[in-house]
Amino acid sequence: MLKGTKLYSIFTGTCPVCQNESMYTSSNLYNPKKTQEMKERCSHCDTKYKIEPSFFYGSMYVSYGVGVAIAMITFALTYFVFDMSRWNIFLIITFISIFSLPIVIRLSRNIWINIFMDYDKEKARKS
Repeated sequence: MLKGTKLYSIFTGTCPVCQNESMYTSSNLYNPKKTQEMKERCSHCDTKYKIEPSFFYGSMYVSYGVGVAIAMITFALTYFVFDMSRWNIFLIITFISIFSLPIVIRLSRNIWINIFMDYDKEKARKS
């Protein structure tokens, strides 16, 4: 349904050019050794994921924004909806931030690479 859009690639972690396979070697987010481990190239369209050395250092800036957004949403829910105390809000934000760290890491990498690469229908059809 959304295939061919940047949102599809960002939320599924698929190749930004063909969107036919995952960029990551492991689908398990909570394996600390494999959370950031990526394939070198897409086996379907031969897109190289690391455009240059240290390419994904830029995703650290994106992860800051994603982490702050998650913390703000958590604060709004706990403060305005559940009317919790400041101490409980702090503990919940801390817990959510730690628990969502692998998700933030991959999501920020997906956003970063999709800034520089676009979907290509021709490469997506190639078998």
